[in-house]
Amino acid sequence: MSGNYILLFLIVWPMLGGLMSFLAGRVSKRLRDYTADVVALVELATACRLGYCLGDEQASFLHIDGFCALGLSFKLDGFRFVYLVVIAFMWFAATLFSREYLAHYRNRNRYHLFVLWTLGAIVGVFLSANLYTTFIFFEIMSLTSYIMVIQDETREAIRAAGTYLAVTVIGGLVTLLGLILLYAQTGTLDMALLPIATASMLNRSELYLAGVLIFVGFGAKAAVFPLHVWLPTAHPVAPAPSSALLSGVLTKSGLFGILVLSTGIFLHNALWGLMLMVLGVSTMVVGAVLALFSVDIKRTLACS
Repeated sequence: MSGNYILLFLIVWPMLGGLMSFLAGRVSKRLRDYTADVVALVELATACRLGYCLGDEQASFLHIDGFCALGLSFKLDGFRFVYLVVIAFMWFAATLFSREYLAHYRNRNRYHLFVLWTLGAIVGVFLSANLYTTFIFFEIMSLTSYIMVIQDETREAIRAAGTYLAVTVIGGLVTLLGLILLYAQTGTLDMALLPIATASMLNRSELYLAGVLIFVGFGAKAAVFPLHVWLPTAHPVAPAPSSALLSGVLTKSGLFGILVLSTGIFLHNALWGLMLMVLGVSTMVVGAVLALFSVDIKRTLACS
């Protein structure tokens, strides 16, 4: 399989694997668990194999035309490769741990289905080569991960999942508006072309507006203050494997978007850097204070 199609395989395979795990669960619980383990293991092995393609320029980029005019673009480089391997390893570890932890849970077929779909979506986020592709898979990931929060279906879980979904939907709509403004100003959402397209812009006020709007959606997922409200409530009610993935991986997808904005559009921009510093320090201080007053270990970890 060429490197180009391995990129696509890494996204599609967990989606298909989720369906296989769900159907296997209707036959045998043990078969379902083994299927989920194998899917996660193949994803990890394929991600490691992809490292051999890093030196081949033709094997590191894939563009799919015909999807809502702009198409979908994926890219592999050293930065993305590191993220990809970490994601695949954490998902494999969490999947193995889920078998024992979820032994007395209901709806385990549904759980594995949406967890594996979330894996495919977040891989799409980190392999994306333009902000449009990032947005598409970012929204898919947000909707599929909703099930990871509401799994217990208790009153607290339903309330926390509702908060998570509200922040996600509102943040996604604001980000979409920012992407529309950015595309209208630059004519591209390609991460490689944005630095060139924005460098020559004289009126940067509209660019700041687009950047802040896009930042809202990514910042909400990264739990940046004051968009952090979903995280301290979602962690305590979600199963431990889901909590590990929420804090260890999903929040980092928001940081990925912030990194793209900061390095691709606002590199060496003092005003943007000051905004990030203020929000970052505020997030750290508020998180530390909330953690000190928490009496739930999972909430303490969420706040940290």
